Amino acid sequence: MFVLRGATVVDADGAREADVAVEDAEIVGVGDAPDDPDEEIDAGGQFVAPGLVDAHVHVMMDGRADPSEVYDDSEATLAYRTTSNLRDALDAGVTTVRDLGSPGSLALDARDAVEQGVLEGPRVLSAGEAITMTGGHGYWFGREADGVPEAKRAAREQLKRGADVVKCMATGGVLTEGALTGAPELDEAEIDAIVSAANAKRVPTAAHAHGTAGIKNAVRAGISSIEHGTFMDREAAELMADRGTYWVPTAKALYGIVEAGTEKGVPEFAVEKAEEAIEAWADAFDYALDAGVPIAMGTDAGTPFNHHRDIPEELELMVDHGLSEEQALESATVNSADLLGLDGEVGLVEEGYRADLVVLDSDPRSDVTTWQSPARVVAGGTVVR
Repeated sequence: MFVLRGATVVDADGAREADVAVEDAEIVGVGDAPDDPDEEIDAGGQFVAPGLVDAHVHVMMDGRADPSEVYDDSEATLAYRTTSNLRDALDAGVTTVRDLGSPGSLALDARDAVEQGVLEGPRVLSAGEAITMTGGHGYWFGREADGVPEAKRAAREQLKRGADVVKCMATGGVLTEGALTGAPELDEAEIDAIVSAANAKRVPTAAHAHGTAGIKNAVRAGISSIEHGTFMDREAAELMADRGTYWVPTAKALYGIVEAGTEKGVPEFAVEKAEEAIEAWADAFDYALDAGVPIAMGTDAGTPFNHHRDIPEELELMVDHGLSEEQALESATVNSADLLGLDGEVGLVEEGYRADLVVLDSDPRSDVTTWQSPARVVAGGTVVR
C-alpha cells in the first residue's frame, strides 16, 4: 500500500481534502489513510485528480506531417512506434486510451501487451480496423466494405477479434486525398447493420462523421459516438442530444493541421480541407453546447502535429470554445469513461475505482493548463512518473 498524503482531491464530484490510499491496482481509501503504509508520498498543496481518458487515438501514428507515409511500414515498425506513443501518453497523465483504427490486430495486441505487463502504457481499448467503403476515408489502414451484408461481416470480424468498440467511417475525411470531408460514404443502412452487429455483443460503436448528412445517418442508426462532427448543424446537435449520442470533438486534429500548414509538410489538400472545416467546427461547438450534447474528450492523437505526449492540450482547446474548466474535467474523466463502458471503474477518485491518478500543482477547475504538466502519474496502482 502507498498513500498520497495531504492533497486536495478533485474530480467530477467536487473537491475535498483527503489522503488517497492505493493497494495493488485499486483505490482502497479516500479520507483518513492508515498511519503506517508501505510508502507515503507527500502531496501537500497539490491536487489529486483522475487520470485522463482519451476516447480517440491512433496508436500507430506519430504526428508526422503526412500520416499516409506509414502505409508501407512493416508490422514491426508500427509496433515499435506504438510502444513509444503509449509511453508518451502515459507520461502525459493519460491512463486510458481508445484506439479507433489501426492496421490488422496492432491495437488489439497493444491492449493485451499493456494488460499483461509487456508494455508500459495506458489501458488500451481498441476497435481493431475501422470499417470504410472501398476507397473511402482511411482505406489504407481500414477494412473496406460495401453493402449491408459486407458491412455486417466486417463488423463481426472485428468483434471476433475481441474489439472493444466498432468504428465506421460515415463520411469522407481531411487526411484522405480525394475524399470529400463532409460527403456521406457508408450509408445509413450500412451503418445500421454495423450497429446491429455490435449491439448484439453489447459493444459500443463510433462513427467518423464530419458532414451533417453523415452525422444524422449515424445517429439515426444508433451509433454511440460521433467523432469530429465538424459540420454539425443545430438540427443534428438536437438529434444527438435527444438520442444521448456522445460527441468527441477532436479539436487538436484540426488545429494541428491548420497551424502547421504546408510549410511543415502537411499535404496541401489536407490543409485546404482543414481550413474549411475549422471555421464550421467552431459553430458546431456552439450548437452542441446549446443543445446539451454529451461531450467526451478525444484528440485523434497521431494525426499531423497532434502528438500523444500533448493529449492534455485538448482540454484547453475545449475551454477556449466554451466549456468550463469543470466541464472539461468531466469530459476527460467520467464522460469518456461512460462512453467507453468503464463507468464505475475509472474517472473518479473513489474507493473501489482503479488507481489511475494524476497529481497536479494547480486546481484544474481554475487552471486547465495544469493538466499539461502532471507532477506524478499513477496507472493501475503503479507510480510511473
